[in-house]
Amino acid sequence: MSHLFKGVKKCSSLSVSQIHRVTGFIFKTQILKNLLGHMEHQLKLSRTFSKLSSDNTGSFSYIIVGAGSAGCVLANRLTEDPLSTVLLLEAGPKDTLLGSKRLMWKIHMPAALIYNLCDDKYNWYYHTTPQKHMDNRIMYWPRGRVWGGSSSLNAMVYIRGHAEDYNRWDREGAVGWDYEHCLPYFKKAQAHELGPNQYRGGNGQMHVSRGRTNHPLHQAFLDAAQEAGYPFTDDMNGYQQEGFGWMDMTIHKGQRWSTASAYLHPAISRPNLSAKPRTLVTKILFQGTKAVGVEYIENGQTKKVLANKEVILSGGAINSPQLLMLSGVGNAADLKKIGIPVVCHLPGVGQNLQDHLEVYIQQKCIKPITLYKAQKPIKMAKIGIEWLWKFTGDGATAHLESGGFIRSRPGVSHPDIQFHFLPSQVIDHGRVPPMVEAYQVHVGPMRSTSVGWLKLKSADPRDHPIIEPNYLSTETDAWEFRQCVKLSREIFAQKAFEKFRGPEIQPGSNIQSDEEIDTFIRQKADSAYHPSCTCKMGQPSDTCAVVDPQTKVIGIENLRVVDASIMPSIISGNLNAPTIMIAEKAADIIKGLPSLHEKDIPVYKHHNLETQC
Repeated sequence: MSHLFKGVKKCSSLSVSQIHRVTGFIFKTQILKNLLGHMEHQLKLSRTFSKLSSDNTGSFSYIIVGAGSAGCVLANRLTEDPLSTVLLLEAGPKDTLLGSKRLMWKIHMPAALIYNLCDDKYNWYYHTTPQKHMDNRIMYWPRGRVWGGSSSLNAMVYIRGHAEDYNRWDREGAVGWDYEHCLPYFKKAQAHELGPNQYRGGNGQMHVSRGRTNHPLHQAFLDAAQEAGYPFTDDMNGYQQEGFGWMDMTIHKGQRWSTASAYLHPAISRPNLSAKPRTLVTKILFQGTKAVGVEYIENGQTKKVLANKEVILSGGAINSPQLLMLSGVGNAADLKKIGIPVVCHLPGVGQNLQDHLEVYIQQKCIKPITLYKAQKPIKMAKIGIEWLWKFTGDGATAHLESGGFIRSRPGVSHPDIQFHFLPSQVIDHGRVPPMVEAYQVHVGPMRSTSVGWLKLKSADPRDHPIIEPNYLSTETDAWEFRQCVKLSREIFAQKAFEKFRGPEIQPGSNIQSDEEIDTFIRQKADSAYHPSCTCKMGQPSDTCAVVDPQTKVIGIENLRVVDASIMPSIISGNLNAPTIMIAEKAADIIKGLPSLHEKDIPVYKHHNLETQC
């Protein structure tokens, strides 16, 4: 501005009115130039949009990328409005064959879960980088690539986490995602077989049940935990997470109850929902920094489709940040290195990667009551036939029916170690059959301090990204794992196991010192399959944040991420139930509805934090 007035001062012979006319002309000229420049930019965008439109057969109100735990929920909820049209794109196949769940028994039979964890038919089959704190082991990460996503592959354990996890989210910048605002959405989603109460839902889409096998080893585990000084909890998703009890499971009438079963199939006949399997989304389409559609590959052909309102990414903690980066949203320096044009510099994309690591403590059983014989071919055939006939028997459960949560040490405010008990032996993710009659507990820390990242390997969307979880990179994590081993051994040593207990298989009685336990952990710990937090929800002032508390991608219009990737930090438990909750809450946000809210919900607090149990 100063240069204008300098020019005016030089015209000393001009009158005041003449000066006003001159400066007015200059300002008007500048405004006209700006206006013409804006119109030219809009014309370019309009031409781009017209070109995209000419390449497509139609458009939708919303495009959802990923028919997994979150995507199925959103597809159902957003099409409740008959004026909203939704296109749901999934890279994998349907979860039924000729409309039949029986023909896809490897997905829907609860006891058959190992099959899909061990091949790539319905599974992205990811692997990490060599982990330098774990003897350079490459870790296996199965993730669902099918309708239902990982809810069609997981162990069907329904755990919400602790109330303080969500209060922590609120403090970390996810304002409005505290326990009082999240509990109502857990309840909205749930249809618990025990009926509704202050903590449980009774009329939702997600059927949840308790175990029915009454296996004596499950009861021995719960009795032993109490003998070791831990409380029994009748609902670890309710008032009291701390303690040991019976697990909730996403199993209904003997069948896996995935989000595809709960949300997608009931909505699939709606005229405003189109769900396409086997479509790999390769890029988000932008006009400037506004998302207008996606590009995808179907039957070998590249296609484009437009979104009138929003594009919503629900691909999970690996695929969502991968697609953002492939589309030019991420760390600008990293994108330029592999030749991807930058749409928005957002350095938090792919950062903040968090997961649960766990180890199996295994004990030989001196009585032939484990699942060892049930995994022999003839017995497996009988179990399969019974399940196919009437959805009952040993095929109708995942057998992870008991478990618990405890605090690792005095001073910890809420549980940070989780246990899943199994009356069987698992070797190498189930890819190796059990060797003996044995039982085991899966145990691991819930809030590890090791944080990793993921980045693109190349600009090819078919290349898996580089996954670096950075496991066991802190002394705190190593110490907590030692505690996991010691506390598990203490429970297995109780009187309740006396009539079942044989020699310890893993780690083995020869592993006693801290150094020996550390070596065992480095060699045997594995992922619990809970990747999260790679598109962190937070405030725009947080350089690591990717979405705001409304789930909108920061710096981008008409683009959201709704899945486990937006967790600010990992929760204390399994991730499927929280992911469903996130999608339920996000659906209300997208539809412009006020958040559900329940005040003053009682939550158990240990009476003496100066003790460990």
